[in-house]
Amino acid sequence: MAIRHKLVGGQECMKTEQLAFLKKKIEHPARMAIAAVLALLVARALGLPEVQWAPISALVVVQSDFGSSLTISWHRLAGTALGAFVGALLAAHFGPSAFVFGLGVLGIGLLSSALGLGQPANRFGAIAFSIIVLIARAESAWVIALHRFLEVSVGIVAGLLLSALWPEQPTGPDEGPLSKHSTKLPNQPQPLK
Repeated sequence: MAIRHKLVGGQECMKTEQLAFLKKKIEHPARMAIAAVLALLVARALGLPEVQWAPISALVVVQSDFGSSLTISWHRLAGTALGAFVGALLAAHFGPSAFVFGLGVLGIGLLSSALGLGQPANRFGAIAFSIIVLIARAESAWVIALHRFLEVSVGIVAGLLLSALWPEQPTGPDEGPLSKHSTKLPNQPQPLK
């Protein structure tokens, strides 16, 4: 009877490990989905014209810990503002052309570097700049720039908020019942001691 109890107890322990492993696999996608939907709903509530940029930005921002998200998000936000400003300035005065586009992307990279903002700012700045300069619209380039900045900012804030309220637990590739370092096989009773 005691042997049977240990075997059943081992199976229960294994099921607990499997549930913990499953929780780790579900947590990141759930955090991403919540951040994206939150950003989408806020952008819609604000009446922003191209709400897709808010959830896209939120998906980029959601990271494993709030500290790294906060630091890098500041750079992304500054880069977006820089790209929106340069995009509006160049689009309003020169219009879309490959030469202006190339100079703008280069200029944003140089400004990001000179301001000590780094590569995340450069990337987000170049993306905002590209959207403003390359896509023809009826509105003023300055209005488009303001909208892009607001849409991306909503996404960044939503991603940061979720990272602060629901920090992701660090996981490694060698964790869980199927890892190469695990001595237990899922759904298999363990030897009795």
